[in-house]
Amino acid sequence: MAFDAIETPFGKSDRIIGGAATYIAWSASNFTKPIYQISVVGGDFPQSELDALTARGVRLEGVQIKKDEKSFFWSGKYHLDMNSRDTLDTQLNVLADFTPVVPDSYQDAEFLMLGNLLPSVQLSVIEQIKRRPKLVVMDTMNFWMDTAMDDLKKVLQKVDVLLVNDSEARQLSGQHSLVKAAKEIIKMGPKFLIIKKGEHGALLFNGNEVFFAPALPLEDVFDPTGAGDTFAGGFIGHIAKTRDISFQNMKTAIIVGSAMASYCVEKFGTGRLVEITKQDIDERIRQFVELVNFDITLT
Repeated sequence: MAFDAIETPFGKSDRIIGGAATYIAWSASNFTKPIYQISVVGGDFPQSELDALTARGVRLEGVQIKKDEKSFFWSGKYHLDMNSRDTLDTQLNVLADFTPVVPDSYQDAEFLMLGNLLPSVQLSVIEQIKRRPKLVVMDTMNFWMDTAMDDLKKVLQKVDVLLVNDSEARQLSGQHSLVKAAKEIIKMGPKFLIIKKGEHGALLFNGNEVFFAPALPLEDVFDPTGAGDTFAGGFIGHIAKTRDISFQNMKTAIIVGSAMASYCVEKFGTGRLVEITKQDIDERIRQFVELVNFDITLT
């Protein structure tokens, strides 16, 4: 839960609400409630934003508010392809010494989504949950592979699903082929691997099973910042709603996550996520189905 300032070829935002947990919660709350949020913010984080999340069924007992400190801040500038970006400023602030505490009221959670954060923090949350959730999903990034690989490997042994992009999968595995990369990463602990490929869709691996979901061709992409987290929220939201952790259902969850991400990029920050309806989501999912649906006769 943080502040972002973003510049893209199509516009510029001043300080707006961002953060992995924020995007995940807004996305997942379309499918399941309550959502138990664990995060940390400073006294500068607007109460109106916390109230809006509460109204969506997000429980905030696990969100620490450090009134005398500032929230995490990130500023970045995207290149014309919207896949690559330059970080202009990072201020850890309250995240610098964040120690998560899982409240007793959260202990019955069946599904755990670990947003992209320091691996030792992710591990701390897993270890505080007394009864293992039905599914543990984690997101991570190349920065932790560079700076905290030993801790990252410890977390990987305790999760069921890993979310990374294609360059991160290659770095983590040491393999250029994504199929070979998946096999190496699955040896590290996760049963399932999702490789996000931005505007080129996403891949799901489990043993010898592979599924590919396309990305919806969009006319306008204003801000891709929270797309990956929104995808994760849609994915885990659908899993929690259906309580089905099969490979078959994860295929559907990836389409749901992709649909949510396709809305996220249409406005800066969480602007689009706060206004879409169930009807909007159903229509977008239908578009995904049409995108890949075809009949073929082999002669």
